[in-house]
Amino acid sequence: MDICPKCGLPLQACVCEDIAKTEQRIQVQTDKKKFGKIVTLFSGFQGVDLKTIARGLKQELACGGTVREEIKAVELQGNHTKNAKRALVKLGFSEDTIKIM
Repeated sequence: MDICPKCGLPLQACVCEDIAKTEQRIQVQTDKKKFGKIVTLFSGFQGVDLKTIARGLKQELACGGTVREEIKAVELQGNHTKNAKRALVKLGFSEDTIKIM
């Protein structure tokens, strides 16, 4: 049985990521890339697995995207500012910690 290095609980009972999700200050903004393509950038994540968040957002918003490790952000193809808050709340983030710019 594996033990969480942060809280000392078994991994099945670990709540570290749930606590980290409630303490986030997530910013959602759009950016223009090459050839006029629009991307939506989700930034401000700390203490959560970005790959899992990206996978959930891509499935929920039906788009492609990537994890930008150097800036700790998730980048999705297209403009998803209208549905971003709903998708993040569905993934377990608090609604009042999400700021859409």
